Amino acid sequence: MPAAKTRLGIRGSQFTINGDPVFLYGISYYAGLGAPEKFIRQDLADIKKYGFNWIRIWANWPGSDSNISAIDHQGNARAILMNKLEWIIKRCDRKGIIVDVTLSHGDGIKDQKTYRHAVATLVTALKPYQNWYIDLANERDIRDKRFVSFEELEQLCRMVKDRYPRLLVTASAGNDISREDLNRYLRIARVDFICPHRPRNAASAAQTASKTREYLAMMKALGRVVPVNYQEPFRRGYTRWQPGVTDYVTDLQGALAAGAAGWCFHNGDQGGDPDGMPHRSFDLHRRRLFDQLDPVEMQAIRKISRQIKTR
Repeated sequence: MPAAKTRLGIRGSQFTINGDPVFLYGISYYAGLGAPEKFIRQDLADIKKYGFNWIRIWANWPGSDSNISAIDHQGNARAILMNKLEWIIKRCDRKGIIVDVTLSHGDGIKDQKTYRHAVATLVTALKPYQNWYIDLANERDIRDKRFVSFEELEQLCRMVKDRYPRLLVTASAGNDISREDLNRYLRIARVDFICPHRPRNAASAAQTASKTREYLAMMKALGRVVPVNYQEPFRRGYTRWQPGVTDYVTDLQGALAAGAAGWCFHNGDQGGDPDGMPHRSFDLHRRRLFDQLDPVEMQAIRKISRQIKTR
C-alpha cells in the first residue's frame, strides 16, 4: 500500500494533520456504509468544497432496511462492508479528510467479550491507515445498552494501543462531563481526547465557549490536557426546538474561540415525521447527504464555510 498522505496526531490540546496544528471541522455521515459509491464520491466532493476535513461514520450502524454494520454479532468482519469502510478511509486519506470510526455498545454486539473482539477486528483491518481514529463506545455513560464502564474502557484502550500504538482513541459521553468523570477518562481509561455531547437546547450554543474553557482548566488542574472535540452537538429534527443558522455559527465560534480542537455539523432524521424524513446521515442509500440537508442547514454550512476558509 502507498504511504499514508493524511496522518492524524495530537499536540497538547490540538489535533494535527501531517504535523501541522488543525481544527477538525466535521460532518455526521453515520450510515455511510449503506450509501452507493456514487453518492459517497459526490458527498466527499461537497465535503471538501465546504471546508470540512472530518467525517463521522459508524462501524455498526443497524440501517433502516438492512444491516449495514461492518461487524457481525460475533465481532468478526463482514467482508463486503469492511472493505467498503476501508475504501472510504482510503479515499478520505487522498483528500486530506479524517474519519471518525464509531462503535456503539449493544448494537448487534451481545457481550463485552464480543465487543473486545469487534474492536480488535476493526483495528486490525484498518491498521494501514493513519487518517482515522476510533470512538470505542458512543455515549458510553448512558445507562442503557450503550453503557461501558471505565474499567471496561481501560481494557479496550489498552488493547487498541497494544495493537496500534499511534491510533488515537476516545469514547464519547452522552452529556457534559463532570470533573470526577473527566479524571477517570484521563487517568483510568487514558483516552487521547474527550468527546462530550453537549445538551441540545436553545441555551447550548451560548454556553459552548465557557464550557470549553472549563474543560481545559479542569484538565490543567488534573495534570493532563487533551483535545476537546465536539463530535455530536445539537441538530435539526431532534426535538421541538430547531436550531437556526445563528445557533450553528455561535456554537462553532464558541468552540473555536475557547480552544476546542474540533466541532461537527451534526445531522440526523426528522422527529415528528412518520417516516423520519429527511433521514440525512441516518440513511444514505436512497439519497446522498447533501441532497437531504434542509435550507437552514445549507445556509449555515455556506456561512461557516466562508469563515473556516479564511481562518
